[in-house]
Amino acid sequence: TAAAAAVTSLLPPPVGAERPVPQGRLLFRASRAGSRPLRLNPARHHGLSPAPRAAKVCPCFPNAVEAGKADPLNVMIAGAPASGKGTQCELIKAKYGLVHISAGDLLRAEIATGTDNGKQAKEFMEKGQLVPDEIVVNMVKGRLLQPDAQEKGWLLDGYPRSYSQAMALETLGIRPDIFILLDVPDELLVERVVGRRLDPETGKIYHLKYSPPENEEIASRLTQRFDDTEEKVKLRLQTHYQNIESLVSIYEDVIVKME
Repeated sequence: TAAAAAVTSLLPPPVGAERPVPQGRLLFRASRAGSRPLRLNPARHHGLSPAPRAAKVCPCFPNAVEAGKADPLNVMIAGAPASGKGTQCELIKAKYGLVHISAGDLLRAEIATGTDNGKQAKEFMEKGQLVPDEIVVNMVKGRLLQPDAQEKGWLLDGYPRSYSQAMALETLGIRPDIFILLDVPDELLVERVVGRRLDPETGKIYHLKYSPPENEEIASRLTQRFDDTEEKVKLRLQTHYQNIESLVSIYEDVIVKME
């Protein structure tokens, strides 16, 4: 996949192999016909510096750390609703053995197990309030510091989502080697979301056009999420673009935009 290609670009080349050094942008071959090349904006730090790492720099991505040289590879991935983060994360995790961490899954797990962070989060959720960034950041930090993530490297899925969350991670010295941004046209995102359906008995996700149910029996019981409507998804997209603009300003030196 294109996302896997982006991660591959950080890995060291075979011994004796020459790798060209790109000037200003990095191109990857797309995984399917008609896909566009990936573009990397010229690096600009905006006054921010990642935590010190004693490692050899990869020539094809000057501001990222080469995997396997010192610390394991750390990746963040972001994208709009229905942009394909889940699919890309599964492929990257399977190929590179990174620990996949979803802030949403982490939040639900801590609530279920009754940790201190989970109890605090539950109190806010029961009042219909958003969980404060501080609580979620503490959850994420704790998970990233666990032995498996430290040893294998991590893939942080859909987090941070805002400038304040990203700056909280920066303050803690948590910064990715590569930030993958999935960029999908709005009309395709809307089509994906509006056509999405859930089988309440199996939990399987279908799409009326791209992945229809196997038979009429399954089709008759499919349900649609209350926010999987064109009006709702467009509002969610507006919020996403407002947030992602601030994230780009922080991670621009390690960002790979995938179109």
